[in-house]
Amino acid sequence: MNKKLDLFVTFFKIGAFTFGGGYAMVPLIKSEAADKKGWIREEDMLDILAIAESTPGPIAINSATFVGYKTAGVWGSLCATLGVVLPSFAIIALLGTLLDRFSGLKPVRYAFFGIRAGVLALIVKALLSMYKKCPKQKLSGAVKQTGAARVWALLPYLLMALAFILTALAGVSSLAALLLCAGVGLVTYFLHREEPKA
Repeated sequence: MNKKLDLFVTFFKIGAFTFGGGYAMVPLIKSEAADKKGWIREEDMLDILAIAESTPGPIAINSATFVGYKTAGVWGSLCATLGVVLPSFAIIALLGTLLDRFSGLKPVRYAFFGIRAGVLALIVKALLSMYKKCPKQKLSGAVKQTGAARVWALLPYLLMALAFILTALAGVSSLAALLLCAGVGLVTYFLHREEPKA
């Protein structure tokens, strides 16, 4: 029961003090669940994010549900999910009655402008953190290789660039890009039948 309550309180704090949506919560979830509490390993964050992004629903709620389940089963997932949802629900219910009245005020507009800048910094931090944990070879070493070895070494970088182009520039859904990358990974596995070297 203590662990379930701890899950609820932890994700309640994450939900209450994170602005900007799911990706802004990623560094906080990693800090609380992996670094401080030890509920998951730091390496598990990539798997959690891949699953959360590939399943229906907001990434923050899916991540909380997954961490809760991994920590304390079904009741843990329920507590973590309720914890991360309740602050937003309460704040939105309150703002819904006040926003029309105060949204035109200049200080409110500037406050939201500053919040958006902070959210962007959190998202970039999460991106860099996940990038460092991805299995990859150094780009300089990959370029020096020849033939199939070069293609294999450059594959993570090519997939990353392709996914960015498809989602950010071509308007392809993130789910389609994820499925494509997963397909390429599976094909590569069956061709090589070995783990990529970091």
